[in-house]
Amino acid sequence: MKQFCSPVYNIKAIPIEKIQANSYNPNHVAPPEMKLLYKSILEDGYTMPIVCYYLEDEDRYEIVDGFHRYTVMKKHKDIFERENGRLPVSVIDKPISDRMASTIRHNRARGSHDVELMTNIVSELVESGCSDTWIMRHIGMDADELLRLKQLSGLASLFKDKSFSKSWVVDSD
Repeated sequence: MKQFCSPVYNIKAIPIEKIQANSYNPNHVAPPEMKLLYKSILEDGYTMPIVCYYLEDEDRYEIVDGFHRYTVMKKHKDIFERENGRLPVSVIDKPISDRMASTIRHNRARGSHDVELMTNIVSELVESGCSDTWIMRHIGMDADELLRLKQLSGLASLFKDKSFSKSWVVDSD
C-alpha cells in the first residue's frame, strides 16, 4: 500500500498564466475583505498555497481553493511583480466531484470570527495603546464594527479619550 503524502509537501511555483478559475466555486468575498486580503499578501506574502488540479490535456492548473488569492495577483501589479508572476500551488489529483467537495470544504472550514474573541482582541489592542485608526487599518474593520466591539466589551476604559456629541442637553427644571 502506497503511503499517503499531503500535497502541501510538494508546493510548486506556477506562472499565473497557467492557472484558471473553476466554474463551480460558490464563494464570494466582499470588497472590504478583498482589501484586507490584498494587505495581508502585500505585508506577509503568500502564506498559503493555491490548491489546484492539473489539467494534463491543457497543461493548465484549475483552482480548487484559493481563487481570491489568485485574484489579488491578477489585479495588483505590485504583487505580480514581487512574486515574479508565480503563485505557490499545491496539486491534488481527484475527480471533479471530489474537487467540488474539496472546494466547499475549504470554504466552509474557514468558519467565521467569534465575536467574543474579536472583542477581547480589540480590548487588548486599545489597552496596549493602539489607536482606532490603527486597529481599523490593520485588522480590516470599519468604524461601526470597531464601535460595536468596544460596546460589547462593556469596558468604559475603551472610550476614555473619546469626545462625545453634545447634541442635546438635559434641563434640570
